[in-house]
Amino acid sequence: MSKTIGVIGLGIIGSVWARHYEAAGVLAGAWNRRPQANFPRWRPNAGAVVDSADVVQIVVSDPPAVEAILHAILPRLAPGKTVIQSSTIDPDSSERFGGLVEAAGARYLEAPFVGSRPAAEDRRNIFYLGGGLQDAKEVEPLLSLISERRYQVGTWRQAATLKLAMNLNVALQMAALGESMALARHANISDNTYFEVLEKNVSYSPLVKLKEPSLRRGDYSPQFSIKHMLKDMRLARGTMKPESLPQLDAVCERLQRAEVAGLGDEDFSALVKVM
Repeated sequence: MSKTIGVIGLGIIGSVWARHYEAAGVLAGAWNRRPQANFPRWRPNAGAVVDSADVVQIVVSDPPAVEAILHAILPRLAPGKTVIQSSTIDPDSSERFGGLVEAAGARYLEAPFVGSRPAAEDRRNIFYLGGGLQDAKEVEPLLSLISERRYQVGTWRQAATLKLAMNLNVALQMAALGESMALARHANISDNTYFEVLEKNVSYSPLVKLKEPSLRRGDYSPQFSIKHMLKDMRLARGTMKPESLPQLDAVCERLQRAEVAGLGDEDFSALVKVM
């Protein structure tokens, strides 16, 4: 493989990706705001990651975190460098960040993804790519190391928006599943019966299949946390007039209640606790 990559952001997903890249022999640098000095290819700062790699992939929590990293690395960007932005952000921020990177002479690819930690570990994440077709083509060999499929969806803004749309769909499904379970449990219907029947129902989905084991156990270890889903739903809310998306308002309220209840760091399936 001709290009090397550095990863900035070693959280639940970024750390898994970086280890996949390291196993493939293409990881040139890694950095995180909370030091992890023993991590493979650890660098002392984000700028050093840029210096060491052809491509830099950013996967952090929110638009302010992305912006802080970009301002730190802009002086090190130059022609021949590519920034892959894989954090979930709003379309306005995506357009602004892309402009900053291109003004520095580098290339910018908006590349949000779907799939939680198990998908990352199994290289089954899905990327939505926004930006130049040639830019996407050049990083395809790298992204193929960590993902199942890459969709070229159009502009930076469109890629960022599509990710928010997908997360809205997932959040609404989880809220509906939680209410449905609550109704069944209120009638003393066992989880065994509930899930056996649901499996034969038209509403059974991959999300139900994914979350059923942990819901049965009451295990809400974070694969994708309440606080991050709430952040994404707030970003989605800012893309359209609030009255246009009434279900989004409802799920935001439910997520906020969960966060106030101290569940922010638990998996977003912990929504069932506030039903």
